[in-house]
Amino acid sequence: MKINNLKSLIGIATLLFIASCKVEPQAIEYGKDQCSYCKMNIVDKTHAAQYVTKKGKQFKFDAIECMINDLSNKKEGDMALLLVANYANPGKMINAESATYLISKEIKSPMGANLSAFFSKSKAEEFQQKYGGENYTWITLKHKISDK
Repeated sequence: MKINNLKSLIGIATLLFIASCKVEPQAIEYGKDQCSYCKMNIVDKTHAAQYVTKKGKQFKFDAIECMINDLSNKKEGDMALLLVANYANPGKMINAESATYLISKEIKSPMGANLSAFFSKSKAEEFQQKYGGENYTWITLKHKISDK
C-alpha cells in the first residue's frame, strides 16, 4: 500500500514540475508591467515586445529596440519565443523573426527609435507609402539597432 502512495506522489510531483515549465508567453499587463531593459512601464500596445526563454522565463519590453538591446547580451539560441506587437493590430503579438519592420519618423515609439513591426511585408509597405521610412527584416534590423 505504501509503494502505491509513493508512486502516486511521484506522479503528481512530475506533473506539477512539467506544468510549471511551460514555454508560452504571458499577456502583457499594460500600465502595470515594467520593461525588463529600461524599467519604464509598458503602456503602448503598438510597440511592446516579449521573449520567453527555453526554460519558460518571461521578459517583457516597452519597445522593440529595448528587446533587441537586451538580446545583444544573450544567446538567441536560448530563446523559445521572440514576439513583437503588430502595429496594425494593437495588442496582438507576432513572431519577431518573421515580422517586417518600419522605421519612420512619422510613427513615434516609446524609446524614440520610431520602430514598428508588421505581420506582413505588404502591410509594412502600405504604412511605408503613407508615412515614409525604411523597411527591415529581423536580421537587418538587429544590425541597424546595434550600429547606434
